[in-house]
Amino acid sequence: MILNVVIDGQRHQVQVPDHLVAEAGSFFDRMDADMDQGYQMSRTWVPNPTRINRCQIVANKLLTAMETDDPRMQQMMGAYLLNRAPEIDYIDIDIAGEMMETQVVMKAGAGDVVDLNR
Repeated sequence: MILNVVIDGQRHQVQVPDHLVAEAGSFFDRMDADMDQGYQMSRTWVPNPTRINRCQIVANKLLTAMETDDPRMQQMMGAYLLNRAPEIDYIDIDIAGEMMETQVVMKAGAGDVVDLNR
């Protein structure tokens, strides 16, 4: 699978093995359990991150993995995003240090998602 990512106006594609998206559920569950405790998103403490907040948090980890050239972490963070929000068209990651400014863009026809929690 491919996760489309925009960083500073540049488009990137993160290649994620299909089996990783489908089979790493227990790892993703642990990530969610950590985020269930709340998360510091830049300068804001978010006690109950929504599904979109979780995507923003993971996108920030993906950005770090891309900056440090860590392909395994890129795949894992990409797999989380594709698993937890398969309707993502692309994610535009904020590089100015404001995680909540990262835009999660859904595919056309995905419809309005009312409940953005997991």
